[in-house]
Amino acid sequence: MNNEYGGAVMGGGSTTVFDAPRARHAGRGAPAAGSAPVRALQRQLVDLASQRYRGNGRFAYHFARGKLGGDPMFIELLRLGAFSGQRGVGARFLDLGCGQAVFASWMVAARDLADEGRWPEGWPEPPRVATVRALELMPADVARGQAGFADEPRVQVEHADICQADFGQADVVTILDVIHYIPPAAQDGLLQRIRTALAPGGVLVMRVGDASGGWPYRLSRWADQAITLGRGHGWARLHCRPVADWSAALHALGFQVHAVPTPGGLPFANVLLIAHVPHSPAEGAA
Repeated sequence: MNNEYGGAVMGGGSTTVFDAPRARHAGRGAPAAGSAPVRALQRQLVDLASQRYRGNGRFAYHFARGKLGGDPMFIELLRLGAFSGQRGVGARFLDLGCGQAVFASWMVAARDLADEGRWPEGWPEPPRVATVRALELMPADVARGQAGFADEPRVQVEHADICQADFGQADVVTILDVIHYIPPAAQDGLLQRIRTALAPGGVLVMRVGDASGGWPYRLSRWADQAITLGRGHGWARLHCRPVADWSAALHALGFQVHAVPTPGGLPFANVLLIAHVPHSPAEGAA
């Protein structure tokens, strides 16, 4: 079964939890992944989001440009309207395993562009960003993130172990390409703490490697190991699961889950899991 994101609906047969603008535009010429409008907006956002790292050394700046421009996940999250259910005065984001916080920079840039009236017609509006709390274990990444956001009060980059940190309360939690570095015994506990932190109507976005994905999955694991080694973090042991197992674990916590393969780029077995907390028990049972 497919949903408004163009992916499979996972867990309890749920359909839509929040009113995603992507659903409203799906039959009226919404931009396709990789199309000229998508690429044009991506170039604008890469320029804006990476600019804050320019004075923080060549590595920080070029890493931000390479990651944001080369990974289709970032523009896809906006194209799909993954966070568009977060309305009102602004959403409280919690980004777990943030690195130098390029995701935070991306979301701030998207919102700033929309506030300036420069957002493309027909695109889902990016959420208003009240705060982004970005947690990272690696001190060098934390230092680059803190320097990049020294003049941005909406974003706080913290040195923290996400397996132990107090998450507080959030409207949106993101954990992108991170949870497979955590030992299996701690993964379910982390998901439970995320669920506790999320307000009703909140959303969790994870990107995971699909362990049932065959050779694309093995390729993605090799790439992860190469990147980890290249950044000086040594050889990391990865603890992956099939997407169906991740979805079942989230559904058991009360989430309604949509699985969306990441389009474009290299043939990795990467899947976005967009998991919503129902606004009410009745909605969760629907």
